[in-house]
Amino acid sequence: MFSEMSSGSISRLRFRRRQMNKSKEKTIRVLIAKTGLDGHDRGAKVLTLGLRNEGMETIYTGLRQTPEKIVHTAIQEDVDAIGLSCLSGAHKYLFPRVVELLKEKGVDDVLVIGGGIIPPEDISFLKEKGIEEIFGPGTMVSEVADYIRENIKRKQ
Repeated sequence: MFSEMSSGSISRLRFRRRQMNKSKEKTIRVLIAKTGLDGHDRGAKVLTLGLRNEGMETIYTGLRQTPEKIVHTAIQEDVDAIGLSCLSGAHKYLFPRVVELLKEKGVDDVLVIGGGIIPPEDISFLKEKGIEEIFGPGTMVSEVADYIRENIKRKQ
């Protein structure tokens, strides 16, 4: 049967199947946040659009966000995951501070991941502080999306 179908027909069938599966599941909501004084947001914007193309609902905070603003927005938007981006070198303070504030607010069901220019020697420190995963330059959007899908903490 499939041998008689055109590649366009198969693509349409696959698209419809994905749409049906999406409608059965809760849409994953992801907040992408640029922390601190970092003014370079191309990667964050690419990730925001890429995750949207992967079927997730994304919220982008814009530049120069404080941990307090990020946590406030995450709670207000009822997100499943927060993607923090930092290129300025302040990740060892800013990323853990977001996790601390989430805990202070009693929010324990949000996946927190990070990305940007993070030295390899800082990754274990960040993971000890509650950042679930770090994605560096060149990471495929699909890899980030798959990680989020597999690791979000479903809200009851």
